Amino acid sequence: MAKQTKSVIDFLNAARARELTAIMTYLAQHYELEDQDFGKLAKIMKETGIVEMKHAEALGERILFLGGTPTTTPDAAIPKGLSIPEMLAADVALEEQAVRMYNEASAFCAAAPDLVSKALFEKLLAEEEEHVDTFRKIGEHVAQLGDAYLATLTG
Repeated sequence: MAKQTKSVIDFLNAARARELTAIMTYLAQHYELEDQDFGKLAKIMKETGIVEMKHAEALGERILFLGGTPTTTPDAAIPKGLSIPEMLAADVALEEQAVRMYNEASAFCAAAPDLVSKALFEKLLAEEEEHVDTFRKIGEHVAQLGDAYLATLTG
């Protein structure tokens, strides 16, 4: 395996580990929020977790195509028991880290050149930016409107 291909696989596996962390984080949050009767917010977390599953699968398929072995290990611990503002802040940070990682990986893949992996990172990057925006907006609503906004997320 060429050195650049191995480096691309390393980027893909780092991204997959990040996606596995996101999946487990958002599903854990889904369960916690559902249990607390914040069903509308729980649904957003579940849907986001499913998108992240699709990301992990796409990365795994690309890794296999390049001759690597997809990682099955998340890259961070899964936080539990956070308040909703803490949860949203952690989610924004998780997604912002993915955005930085995918920008770097895309640039590397362009220079490698591995334009298929570059395109994959760019697709994931666009979706991760949407997640940042969603979590940031919900967090801003919670900060500005407090319990009145949280009440709209129940049921």
